[in-house]
Amino acid sequence: MKISYNWLRSYVSCELTPYEVADKLTFSGLEVEEVEKFELVRGGLRGVVVGKVVSCEKHPESDHLSITKVDVGAEELLDIVCGAPNVAAGQKVPVATIGTTLYFDDKPIIIKKSKLRGMPSEGMICAEDELGIGTSHAGIMVLNDNAVVGTPFSDYMQMVDDYTLEIGLTANRSDATGHVGVARDLCALMSLDKYNNDDKSFVELQMPDVSQFKVDNHNNEISIEIEDTKSCFRYAGVSISGVKVAESPEWLKNRLKAIGLKPINNIVDIGNFVLFETGHPLHTFDADKIEGNKIIVKKLPKGSKLTTFDTIERELTGEDLVICNAKEGMVIAGVLGGINSGITDDTVNVFIESAVFDPPTIRKTAKHHGIQTDASFRYERGVDPEMTIFALKRAALLIKEIAGGTISSDINDVYPTKIERKIVTVNFDHVRQLIGKFISNDEMEFILLSMGMNIVTHNDTEMAVAVPCAKYDVTREADIIEEILRIYGYNNVEIDRTNNFKVGSRLKPDNEKAKNTASDFLTALGFREIMNNSLCAEEYTTLIPSLNAADNVKLINPLSKELNILRRDLIFGGLQSISRNINRKIKDIKFYEFGNTYLYHPEIPSNENVRKRFTESLHLSVLMTGNNTQETWYAKENEVTFFDLKSIIMRLFNRLGLNLSAFKEEETDGKFGRTLSISVNNTLIATISVVPTMLLNYFDIRQDVFYADIMWEDMMKVYGKKVTKFAPLPKFPEVRRDLSLLVDSDIKFADIVSLTKAKGSNLIREINLFDVYEGEKLGKGKKSYAISYIIRDNDKTLTDAQTDKIMNHLIDLYKNVFEAVIR
Repeated sequence: MKISYNWLRSYVSCELTPYEVADKLTFSGLEVEEVEKFELVRGGLRGVVVGKVVSCEKHPESDHLSITKVDVGAEELLDIVCGAPNVAAGQKVPVATIGTTLYFDDKPIIIKKSKLRGMPSEGMICAEDELGIGTSHAGIMVLNDNAVVGTPFSDYMQMVDDYTLEIGLTANRSDATGHVGVARDLCALMSLDKYNNDDKSFVELQMPDVSQFKVDNHNNEISIEIEDTKSCFRYAGVSISGVKVAESPEWLKNRLKAIGLKPINNIVDIGNFVLFETGHPLHTFDADKIEGNKIIVKKLPKGSKLTTFDTIERELTGEDLVICNAKEGMVIAGVLGGINSGITDDTVNVFIESAVFDPPTIRKTAKHHGIQTDASFRYERGVDPEMTIFALKRAALLIKEIAGGTISSDINDVYPTKIERKIVTVNFDHVRQLIGKFISNDEMEFILLSMGMNIVTHNDTEMAVAVPCAKYDVTREADIIEEILRIYGYNNVEIDRTNNFKVGSRLKPDNEKAKNTASDFLTALGFREIMNNSLCAEEYTTLIPSLNAADNVKLINPLSKELNILRRDLIFGGLQSISRNINRKIKDIKFYEFGNTYLYHPEIPSNENVRKRFTESLHLSVLMTGNNTQETWYAKENEVTFFDLKSIIMRLFNRLGLNLSAFKEEETDGKFGRTLSISVNNTLIATISVVPTMLLNYFDIRQDVFYADIMWEDMMKVYGKKVTKFAPLPKFPEVRRDLSLLVDSDIKFADIVSLTKAKGSNLIREINLFDVYEGEKLGKGKKSYAISYIIRDNDKTLTDAQTDKIMNHLIDLYKNVFEAVIR
């Protein structure tokens, strides 16, 4: 949200610089993200001065050029060639001197000394549009005779420098959505400065005077009826007749320009001005278009149509609050006006609306229709019901002053149930305990009073505080303490240099330590950690047949259709990340991600504990695609394979201390088709898959992707306590022996490894598969494994006889169990 420094100072007497104001607001919780100098005219008209045309003669070589001598307060007169038809001797004019930068269609033009048709020209006498202060190009701008030669033109035009403060407004600060709200905080901060200097007077908030409001006649009374009092708490309006829609005065346009708004016309501009002044939205209707002179606030049936100001015909949901006349809907309440009821150049009579709507109702409507306006931004957070009539009177008086007309009705204020100020009891000692510093009772009360709160009662131990209705978020003692601390200053609470800590035990196994170990391991192998949104599109679940849409955890009020459920699987975010990288020419990718997945159990009755009906589980996903190695002059590219990923996952489990000999590996029909499932004690802890082409195509990926999904919480149930120990290097040599086994095709190498570890010799240190062959020569249903064995005795050198005995035992073992044939 943008705040004008000059505009802000019209509500509080302040000698602070823009940057000092920014510091004060930031330390009070209104973070000023940027302070930017605002120039009404680009370039600030630097180098443009008031000059006087001393002489003016026709150019001898041109019918439309004139040769002038101009006094700009320098030692010598300037020779300037001018093409304007209205230039004449004796005129006071704006002159762009040599070196001045002017902007034509946002393109900078530097005024240089030049020659025009052979005559020297040392500057430029300017028209309105050339200076950027108007649109006229009929001739040069002629100034008043009292203009002082040599005066900077910006001073003559009274162009005061302004600064724009960009505030990163948080959702809980609905009270600070206008200049008055920000000024109220600034008054409190400056009041505390005085208090600390033994001056207990307040810096007063200087609100505009609306006491002159009076009804001129009753020629245009418009009745108001609120049918839906749950969605509209208060609705007030007043009529003004005989207005003239025209361009706004300069002061009003400059105020709006300073905060980035484009002036439209005086009526619309006044509505915007009051909105950004008070934080209270208004809406102005063409009163002659209000059928039956009646306003009805209600919800129209689902499917009703209303064309809004942006010319879009919108279908209403049945929950959208609508401002209607006696015949039809005119405005989507609190969000956007209708095309048939707004202000036009032909408007003569206006009706001003000032209302208080239910924030959730407006939020749902704005989200559903994909609209966010300055009004909906404020109504969604809650507006001040106590500001309703003030804002209405302020707008009516400004319209009467600027656009003319007469106030032609009483203020019709329909307020079914008055919203009272909340009374919150605050214990003084609780304030000191929570803030961590001694603050006197008097100072606490002073701070609250300076913010516009009332102290209803107080004694030595506590006080009862009446909270302004503008502060929607202040509802309890802790909120009052936060308000006190904001103004007192977070930076005024010293850091306690005492270190306090507790010595305690950590749960075993240590989940965080295991996660860090896994992260370090994968990062060391060249993987990068990704963190994706836990929200995703419900459409994703249709891509995997095994994911039942009925089990999705849906959002009641989603931000968009692309973010309407909690994710069921980490694969979706992972594929989005891979697609984004591939689209940016990064094709060799290794990712991992820790994240929760979410599941709804519709079969569990609604009266059961919500934690049973909605569950979340932590997963670790690992993805690989592209090449394992880059192409070089001595080696070709090496594409990632399924077995590369499997190897990394098994090494990860080994690093985590899991007993790999207890693993059971089997091919299953997983969510992606053929899947390698890894389980321990009948507990599934991981799956490794090739991502199907259909899913890759959806994310516009044209290369193989391999995906491992580790059920982290289940894996932690079998998490080991492996301790890294140092072992001396072996003193005795190792022996390698190879075997070529002919076995049935359904026998896996893992089966051979498991049998060897279980019933082979403990002197076998390594088993490696270095060749697999299948072909017609072997026979149908047969395959050949070429396996190497590393054998070593750490206490002595093995003899050939001992090695042969080990290998013969293995051969007999394979023959008996697998009916293997030694080739």
